Amino acid sequence: MPSLADALAAGPLVLDGGLSTELEARGHDVSSSLWSARLLRDDPGAIVAAHAAFAAAGAQVATTASYQASLEGFVALGVSWRRAEALIERSVILAREGQGDGWVAGSVGPYGAMLADGSEYTGAYVAGMTIADLRAFHRPRMELLAGAGADVLACETVPAAAEAGALVAEAVYLGMPIWLSLTTVLDADGVPRTRRGEPAADVYALVADVPEVVAVGVNCTAPAAIGPTVAAAAVAGKPIVVYPNSGESWDAVGRRWTGSRGISADDVPSWVDAGARLIGGCCRVRPADIERIAAAVRPS
Repeated sequence: MPSLADALAAGPLVLDGGLSTELEARGHDVSSSLWSARLLRDDPGAIVAAHAAFAAAGAQVATTASYQASLEGFVALGVSWRRAEALIERSVILAREGQGDGWVAGSVGPYGAMLADGSEYTGAYVAGMTIADLRAFHRPRMELLAGAGADVLACETVPAAAEAGALVAEAVYLGMPIWLSLTTVLDADGVPRTRRGEPAADVYALVADVPEVVAVGVNCTAPAAIGPTVAAAAVAGKPIVVYPNSGESWDAVGRRWTGSRGISADDVPSWVDAGARLIGGCCRVRPADIERIAAAVRPS
């Protein structure tokens, strides 16, 4: 099988959808601070089944159940450090089992995901952290996912330029291919910005010459903001990854989703025309949605 980078160069591929959403829809409790990562310990078979559902819907790339997994988070729940390492490695094995013949992306969520307070949608925590702090946090999980055989690391839902820089520096240190996916909003002028407020195009431009970054893009962003962000991402000159949420918003205080769904496969052709080469969904996007996206990516 070709590398993911080579496959993206050949044409668009289909990414999976919201793994935690699918697990929750199947009756699993994902309300803890570990989110779906709790099931790495408690019900690994459920994770395999969710990955398989997305693969059956047409997903060619599976993202592991490690977005909110951290060594610190597992230890806080009474798991030993070594057991926590093994659980993060297990996420790759389970994704490979459920996906079958496709690629596996090791999910690397932002530091804010570990806090489990919705701060990945503000990036406020970077004000009190150095690049060295962020690199030290991300390094163990990135090493574990790479060592377990992930084809690429999905550095995703990144809300701030500083954290993007830390993740890219670690990718270079490891010599591991990654995609860098920001979570963005549009300002009053329609310019896509990180959740911390930096112009997204400036962040993408910084990685244009970094070979370890095999794709850049946007995720966990409302569908309405995807088009402008894809245009901004083109400055990097790399394949673009696109996986919006359903259009609903996460209420971190009430711990619930609000608003209405707005994702539509009708938008896919315009994203492909703008350079998108890996297209799927994020929170609240289920296998039926991925099936429609797959049909739009690979029309018969």
